[in-house]
Amino acid sequence: MGTTSFRHLWLGQLLANSGDVFYIVGLMAIIHEQTGSAMYLAVVPFIITVAKFSSGFIAPLLLDQYRLKSLLVFSQLGKTLILFTMQLGTIFFSWNLIIIFFLVFCISFFDGWATPARNAMLPRLVQKEELVKANSFVSTLDQTVQLGGWASGGILVTLIGGNHVIWLTLCLFVLSTFYMQLLRDDAEQIVNKDSVLSKWESLKEGWRYIWKVPSIRSISFIYVLEYFASAVWIAAILYVYVDEILGKDQAWWGYINATFFLGLVIGGLFAVKFARVVDSHLPYVIIISSFGICIGTFTVGLNSSPIAALFLSALCGFLEQVKSISLQTSLQRAASIHQLPKIYAAQGALLSLVFAVSSVTFGFLTELYSVSFSFIVAALLLFSSGIYSTIKKKLLSS
Repeated sequence: MGTTSFRHLWLGQLLANSGDVFYIVGLMAIIHEQTGSAMYLAVVPFIITVAKFSSGFIAPLLLDQYRLKSLLVFSQLGKTLILFTMQLGTIFFSWNLIIIFFLVFCISFFDGWATPARNAMLPRLVQKEELVKANSFVSTLDQTVQLGGWASGGILVTLIGGNHVIWLTLCLFVLSTFYMQLLRDDAEQIVNKDSVLSKWESLKEGWRYIWKVPSIRSISFIYVLEYFASAVWIAAILYVYVDEILGKDQAWWGYINATFFLGLVIGGLFAVKFARVVDSHLPYVIIISSFGICIGTFTVGLNSSPIAALFLSALCGFLEQVKSISLQTSLQRAASIHQLPKIYAAQGALLSLVFAVSSVTFGFLTELYSVSFSFIVAALLLFSSGIYSTIKKKLLSS
């Protein structure tokens, strides 16, 4: 796991992910300062989701034409140049929200194919027996950035202002691009420079793998159930939960988020420490964690104790991370290194759409019935995931 290229990959992604968080924190601080509108703030994550879905949908066309390293470098370089353009615009022109939102879309669009390219490249850079440890390590870094990035970004905004935080992000993006350029991928990659496949066939290829390969189809269906259920943890639902069920102020929304991310980090560290055990029992880990998250989510919905809510949040985060790492490893072993890029691209587009629909669905259910009802529905989805995982146990170990 200690290859030079693997170190360059995780260092580059660590810098890029940190920059992504910092620039969003800085940008939202500036938008709030300029407009004072919550609606404009809500537009930012919506634009990011739409951009990543659009990017993931057309990613197969790029994967046909370019090597994974080239896509990672080009993606990060594109984000860097667009962010630099945004900053130059703020120097010479006044803030124009339409232009800013367009540039945010462009940055997220470039980011949309970076994640599938990274996930597909990872099995090329480590030994097969080290996949669980590598996935766990990278996932732990991702969650650590999420856990600490928003808090440290908020502190930086307070100390130096949103605009300077974006300049800091620009520096992180430049360093990330440098590390991506240092990557060395010796695995042979089929690149269709002569457009052997039609564009439509290329777009369908990843989806075809997901539909026709039983193990990949099973893993993807589990992901769909998981992502749909995970929308119960979005801010809109937790705000209501904290207010109506716990009877606390909104600071407790932050506490619950923090403990959930803390659980994710601990889950990643656990998977690193016990990588061999997890690796040798992947189907059982997926099944047990599915039912565990189901019980945790169901209990959260009926619980009115703030302390218990924090504990359950951390537990769900822990189990979610272990399960995610296990599913990731199962997918990487179920597909060849040539199939993975397009599978990840199709899966990323699918899950972005599922999460967007589920967010609206749970918001509607919470409004129509209650926040407890939403958690119970999420628990039923997770229970279905556990049952399905049990039925497809043999496919998950292939």
